[in-house]
Amino acid sequence: MLFHTYLFIFGFLPATLLAFYLAARVSRRLPIFVLIAASIVFYAYWMPEVTLLLLGSIGFNYVAGIFLQSDRPKSVRRLAIIGAITIDLGLLAFFKYANFFLGTVEAIGGLPRLTIDIILPIGISFYTFTQIAYLVDSYKGEVKERSFSSYVLFVTFFPHLIAGPVLHHKEMMPQFADPETYRFNWMRVTLGVLLFAIGLWKKVVFADTMAPWANDAFNLADDVAKTPELWTAWGGALAYTLQIYFDFSGYSDMAVGLGMMFGIILPINFDSPYRSTSIVEFWRRWHMTLSRFLRDYLYIPLGGNRHGDLSRYRNLFLTMLLGGLWHGASWLFVVWGALHGVYLIVAHLWSQAGLKLQSFVGKAAAPVVGWAVTLLAVIFAWVFFRSTTVEGAGDMLAGMTGANGVNPAVLASFLADPRLWGVGSPILVALVAAIMPNSMWLVARAEKILSDNRHLATAAAGVAAGVGALVALIFIGAQNEFLYFQF
Repeated sequence: MLFHTYLFIFGFLPATLLAFYLAARVSRRLPIFVLIAASIVFYAYWMPEVTLLLLGSIGFNYVAGIFLQSDRPKSVRRLAIIGAITIDLGLLAFFKYANFFLGTVEAIGGLPRLTIDIILPIGISFYTFTQIAYLVDSYKGEVKERSFSSYVLFVTFFPHLIAGPVLHHKEMMPQFADPETYRFNWMRVTLGVLLFAIGLWKKVVFADTMAPWANDAFNLADDVAKTPELWTAWGGALAYTLQIYFDFSGYSDMAVGLGMMFGIILPINFDSPYRSTSIVEFWRRWHMTLSRFLRDYLYIPLGGNRHGDLSRYRNLFLTMLLGGLWHGASWLFVVWGALHGVYLIVAHLWSQAGLKLQSFVGKAAAPVVGWAVTLLAVIFAWVFFRSTTVEGAGDMLAGMTGANGVNPAVLASFLADPRLWGVGSPILVALVAAIMPNSMWLVARAEKILSDNRHLATAAAGVAAGVGALVALIFIGAQNEFLYFQF
């Protein structure tokens, strides 16, 4: 079930909210079971055939977590966590990467078809990572969770289940145990509706209107008989750069907004990443919960920066390489991750050498140059992320360098396109990403304004809900999935 559908907005969501707050009047635990049931229905609606896999994974990891939290000898618990994580990653590898590796073997060995028909369970990467973090923290003694219902909700809570954010148990479990979570709060619901409406705008007005521009260019690059020239290639690359940001940040805003409607605060995932002036800053602002997970559960266990510079650079590169592979079973994702690994290494070498950009371009120009270089590096890497073939990626990059020619008529056609001046104009969308306050700032500002006026908050909730419904009615057309659903 998609967040930006009539069924969800006008059916599933209001019914679940009503049931949740009515249940809260009966007991503190009953709302938890309402959310669990709603979350399972939400997931099963999408992929009923793999719902048992999700439930089996939850049961297995809960039992493993209880074992790891026990006072058994550390050597026994070490074997247990290695076994549990191996099973988790083994399932993920089978469903997500089996055909990738089999296909690679086919290509290298010239063998007959080895790939098999496998259904990729939606959200498996997110709920696997969430539970691995829980297992590691259980092993470290940082979590003592005995409530099975709270654990099930922690994993299945429908706003984050399909595409994150990637959660820490310590962020969620205290909220599930707090009676205040289940008390209806106008302010909280108001802000949740507002944030959901902002995310909805990002998805259906911004991201989905960028998709045709991006698709046209990348499809052209995939056509062996055609090549994208300079303006087409750059237009497609920039359109995808905007599409993926507003698509995923839109989902994340809707997820956080939905959580707020139910009294549950989810972590934010984006902080205006395209305004970053270095690649290090970019990764502090982009997909923040995944960056946190990769740092805490991969980079640091690999050794982090504790064993010298060479070890640090190796760990950075491996972390980003595996982060790229996590996004999808394709060598193009591996290349994307490797590029960002190289970017981060270069950034740290630059910093360690004591070099400062302002020494080369001046203090006033340094932030602008840093921003431009960072954004160009990010756009270059996005070409591999979006492309479906290595040849297509090469063709796009060739077009962006002018190797496929420059056609002034294409630029003239682009400038004359009426879509350039509409609500979903690439120029407008780019300006929003570059200079407009981000959604979290807007919500914080709204909270400050509304904090002393409950009646105003009530009215604002109605207005925000009306805006969200209006956007849904006007702009929801072809119901495009969120891009991160495939990961």
